[in-house]
Amino acid sequence: MRVTVHDEIAQIGRDEWNAVAGDEFPFLRHEFLLAAEETGCVSATSGWQACHLALRHDDGSLRAALPLYEKYHSWGEFVFDWAWANAYEQAGLNYYPKLVSAIPFTPARSKRLLLADANDDEAADGLVKAAITLAKERECSSVHILFPTGEETKRLGDIGLKIRKDCQFHWQNRGYADFDAFLSGFSSRKRKKARRDRRHVVEAGIRFRRLTGDALTPDIWQVVYPLISRTFMRRGSMPYYSLAFFEQISKSLGDQLLVVLAEDHDGPVAAAIFFIGSDVLYGRYWGSIGHYNSLHFETCYYQGIDYCIEHGIGTFEPGTQGEHKISRGFLPTTTYSAHWLAQPAFFDAIGQYVSEEGRHVDRYMDAVDEHSPYRGDPDSDSESSK
Repeated sequence: MRVTVHDEIAQIGRDEWNAVAGDEFPFLRHEFLLAAEETGCVSATSGWQACHLALRHDDGSLRAALPLYEKYHSWGEFVFDWAWANAYEQAGLNYYPKLVSAIPFTPARSKRLLLADANDDEAADGLVKAAITLAKERECSSVHILFPTGEETKRLGDIGLKIRKDCQFHWQNRGYADFDAFLSGFSSRKRKKARRDRRHVVEAGIRFRRLTGDALTPDIWQVVYPLISRTFMRRGSMPYYSLAFFEQISKSLGDQLLVVLAEDHDGPVAAAIFFIGSDVLYGRYWGSIGHYNSLHFETCYYQGIDYCIEHGIGTFEPGTQGEHKISRGFLPTTTYSAHWLAQPAFFDAIGQYVSEEGRHVDRYMDAVDEHSPYRGDPDSDSESSK
């Protein structure tokens, strides 16, 4: 096996990258990663220096790949390791730089070990070992693989990485004919609450447009981008991804983008951006010009559920955190990350920490599942998600 390191995704051919990445996850597409780098959203300046790994056969064809970044901070990862960094600092050690395999600013589950042959254990092992070797060569403290699939998580654990558990809230489509059929599984009180949410928006005179593909014109982005920017500015920052980024991926991945635009008689008042996978809808960004009763729930959650039902999409991942999602039909679902640390003592300590943390996550998921809006336990929802 021959492994090469690339400080730009452009150094790897689009077609060969996409051949191993597949089309299941829009964030893994070469076009997405290229736009992130070409627009400067992902760069050494932003703290995400690409060092993607490509593993090739003797004939030069791509056997496997790993999206990888050298980082000097922990922003934009959504798997929080600030305490680990502080522990290193207190011990007189440098936690940064570190190597992170993730989609920048995107806490969504997807493949990390991109294999031409899904059963190629040798290539999977080779990618992880190559990342660890690179970390040693660059004097990085650690290697972190964030939001891998469940199957990859087991493989990474078998290789020797420490597995960390966390929780998000996802919605599952059980073949609902329409939104009312979905609500029919709710308890009476929770069903009335959801309908009241939607009624507030209708009574405010707000209507919705769903835009994808060619409808995502530069003029549309001039409306949508300032709206989603408001959410970030309230937190004292700008969006991770720029207007130029969205304009570029609209041209290359427009059919995998969905914008829900909310308007009243005066014009646009809110917008949400989603990405469409092969069987998953991903909610990513949202913003509005002011406070409207239940508009966030409608734009970010109910409109997404409607879209999944209408298009037969099986899962809706609306993003991180948010226990308020439970009463809207989103149930606790386990997510994972995998970690290697160069310092043996810290590696052992982290192993003990994530083991105890995992038990806490299990208890938390059991506790919040008690607030499920569904009558009974349809299809053992939370258990099947763990």
